[in-house]
Amino acid sequence: MDSEKFQAMVEQATAGKQLPDALYLHKDAFEALPNALSAFIHNVAKALKIDDDNWHIVKLSKNDFRLSLLSYPTFYTDAYPSLKQSVTVDLTKLMHRVTDYEASENPPILHRKELMILPSHPTYADFEQITQEGENAGLYENSRLIGFKQSWLNLIAQHGYTLVDGRLFRASMVEDSDEHTIDRHKTAIVRHSLSAPMKALAKNSYLSGDYSVFDYGCGRGDDMSELLAHGIDVLGWDPTHYPDGEKTHSDIVNLGFVLNVIEDFDERLDALLGAWELADKLLVVSVMLGTEQFISQFTPYKDGVITSRNTFQKYYQQSEIKAYVERTLDEQAITIAPGIFYIFKDKLEEQAHLQNRYRRHQGWKQLTAPKPPTQLEKLKLTISQHAELFEAFWMTCLVLGRIPANDEFEQSEAVRELIGSHKKTHKLLCEIYDESDFEAAEQTRQEDLLLYFAMTLFEKRKPYTQQAEALKRDIKAFFADYKTALTMAQDLLFQIADSEEIEKACIAAHQALPASILNEGHSLIFHQRYTEFLPQLLRIYVGAALQMYGDLESVDLVKIHIQSGKLTLTTYDDFESSAVPFLVERVKIKMAEQDIDFFDYVVEAKRPPLLNKGLLLGDDFEQQAKQRAFDKRLAELLGVSHQQEVLMGRAMFERGLREEEKVVVGHKLLIRKRSKTSNTPFK
Repeated sequence: MDSEKFQAMVEQATAGKQLPDALYLHKDAFEALPNALSAFIHNVAKALKIDDDNWHIVKLSKNDFRLSLLSYPTFYTDAYPSLKQSVTVDLTKLMHRVTDYEASENPPILHRKELMILPSHPTYADFEQITQEGENAGLYENSRLIGFKQSWLNLIAQHGYTLVDGRLFRASMVEDSDEHTIDRHKTAIVRHSLSAPMKALAKNSYLSGDYSVFDYGCGRGDDMSELLAHGIDVLGWDPTHYPDGEKTHSDIVNLGFVLNVIEDFDERLDALLGAWELADKLLVVSVMLGTEQFISQFTPYKDGVITSRNTFQKYYQQSEIKAYVERTLDEQAITIAPGIFYIFKDKLEEQAHLQNRYRRHQGWKQLTAPKPPTQLEKLKLTISQHAELFEAFWMTCLVLGRIPANDEFEQSEAVRELIGSHKKTHKLLCEIYDESDFEAAEQTRQEDLLLYFAMTLFEKRKPYTQQAEALKRDIKAFFADYKTALTMAQDLLFQIADSEEIEKACIAAHQALPASILNEGHSLIFHQRYTEFLPQLLRIYVGAALQMYGDLESVDLVKIHIQSGKLTLTTYDDFESSAVPFLVERVKIKMAEQDIDFFDYVVEAKRPPLLNKGLLLGDDFEQQAKQRAFDKRLAELLGVSHQQEVLMGRAMFERGLREEEKVVVGHKLLIRKRSKTSNTPFK
């Protein structure tokens, strides 16, 4: 088949998503193509040894003899499926290029899927409805912003929507309904011995049979079963497992690990006050404690977090829960153990406890025989008993982005003795921790490696055999082989010359960075400390430019030029502290010409000011709020915008201040006055 015949048959297609330069069609709709063209496409796929399962959409060029086989494995299951792999075939040159997007955090995505199938297809009406939802929400007004995943998600959020199972919902509706989707019932665990607060009661001789006990929030009732086996007067109530249990007064009320799992503040308060009301002598309060590092792995929600099992948890600090209980009940909380407190209503009982707390106590003998734990439960119990060891192993997995080899984890032998292989251990930890954290670490590590390999292409690279052992493992884990890694890195380097791709990446970066200025169609400006937050393509763009310059350690701001293939680096006299820093040095790196221009501003009186500095400060800058408030006042005084880059010479800047009789002092604009004996401005 020649180019003219190919173009003619593309024009004959009776279905497909029509763009000015291409036609997109799902292979399930190939009956809309001439038979010869359909057969030709399948023959191309076979010639390239691309299995039918590895491509779903064909992109047929309208301008040249070219086609692309696109892999969208979730075409029918995702509302906006992501591109996994693209194979672009130049039929004139008999060449093809493979681009892998599987590890990308911002792959191309599909819209208007109904156009790529036939109207008779069972999913056609559903796809039409998805597209209509997007139209109604105003998401398709600017088609340049919707082609990539992160840009699309940001656009959805900007319009006040969120995706729930692929459908658009008002974000406020979803937030309101979150309170009702927390799976509280999953927080009740199966116990094979007394819980920690009950063990504390036993140790302090409160489970001798002389006291009645009420278990407020008893879960599955394992503690109750054990106490009943000892002949102890015990009752319990739980909203899920024992909802019919009567809330009754007892000598001792146990509020064990209940306050942690209630996401509503008022309901949590009612639980504590309700349990206190039922206690005649003693209330036992116990909660889960957690460090900030541990808590940071979860998704924040209200004053706690959402775990990977969709349960709410509020992890307390020891001093925090003690203060909360004492403030609420106006009673002293006696610390028994980490996270466990006694609050006595009977003050004589309190004195007796304080006198006897250092006496030796008889141990508790377990009488009930719970169902033997499964092998999986035993392994998870082992992990919980050696939490520090396995948390260290998990952190090593996150750092490497892959399962560590035996010599990459110091306590590897201990892990193998307790659980088995690293692979088996990792699989278990993915069930216990949030697996998405590992997937994110995996993707981040692959992107960092691609950046490294892309930069090595500027130098004489070492052969695979001379690479460090750890790097060889990375190559095998993330790319299968060295050649694939270099090919992917080379493809990314080619992309930095594509101004359209650079513009898309700049738009995505502006939406994702802690702070930045986007001059539409021209440039993106940001502080150098945010370089690592850039999309991968821009990290490579910056990295390529720095091959001619060095590092960014002495630089304040970075400007990526979208169209010209240039990078500008600027340094200011006192960027961190000054409300209006002045430019000291500007460096323009011209990648296409492989040249650098240096501009030094030696004469202080001619150094341009940096206006609207606050737009470039994220929350990690202490002066952010103060700076942005100052910027707004200064912009109003000078008659410029405070929401975009403003270029102004030093002379014009100072003239504007003089005309308004103002002077900048710190982050304030003060009235310029002069004393009789001095030229020094003062307020």
